[in-house]
Amino acid sequence: MHTPHAPHTPTSSSRRTILAMIGATLVAGPALTGTPASAAGTGTAAPGLDDPAKKEIAMKLVSSAENSSLDWKAQYGYIEDIGDGRGYTAGIIGFCSGTHDMLDLVELYTQRKPGNPLAGYLPALRRVDGSDSHEGLDPGYPDAWRRAAQDQVFKQAQNDERDRVYFNPAVQRGKADGIGTLGQFTYYDAIVMHGNGGDSTSFGSIRNRALGRARPPAQGGDEVTYLNAFLDARVWAMKQEEAHSDTSRVDTAQRVFLRNRNLNLNPPLDWQVYGDSFHIG
Repeated sequence: MHTPHAPHTPTSSSRRTILAMIGATLVAGPALTGTPASAAGTGTAAPGLDDPAKKEIAMKLVSSAENSSLDWKAQYGYIEDIGDGRGYTAGIIGFCSGTHDMLDLVELYTQRKPGNPLAGYLPALRRVDGSDSHEGLDPGYPDAWRRAAQDQVFKQAQNDERDRVYFNPAVQRGKADGIGTLGQFTYYDAIVMHGNGGDSTSFGSIRNRALGRARPPAQGGDEVTYLNAFLDARVWAMKQEEAHSDTSRVDTAQRVFLRNRNLNLNPPLDWQVYGDSFHIG
């Protein structure tokens, strides 16, 4: 989803394919059990990525790659067409007018607050869904989005859609695989960039490629070995698209934490993305 040093970034072709199926696809199959290596021997389970403090770290890590900033909350009002064939890209997770998730978001916002600044654009959003067209959106839609972003109801709708489509399915699948906080974050970052469509670079395909090389803890495997296999598969997927050919969000961020065996994503954290250095104390 990121071209180095761009303000916001394109996604892979599968980024938001079959959004309605994501949650079901990720959590399908029998419930798996197992203790993440990161929790072994502690006597209590380590917090997962859905722990509030860990989730805040996850938001900052993604924002460092997507927006070159740790201030993810400054992105609610972000909107532009970045020329990736997906129409307008906007908000905290890059909702797109051409890939259905922006339409879902504005419909949710309108259910919660009829007459909001974006409600009148719903017919146009339905028409352009699946294309890069701005028909019916220009010239006023970007200003309407920025006005809406001042509304706490709209901010909450963005949070809720991010969780429903991306964050919660990633955490659920990670916990089912028996991986800890870092592993759950690797899943979340992959879903944000690649979505979970049916092609070879989707999240599900990345995970399947990793499973062909290593077993997750829930299947008796070693967590570090499995996460290395997953990140190898992720890098392969990123290199299939020119916009993702810089793999530093894996190489100089997630792999750094893994090499340090920081499986719980405990601060302090130091990493680099696209040459920029970041720190969480």
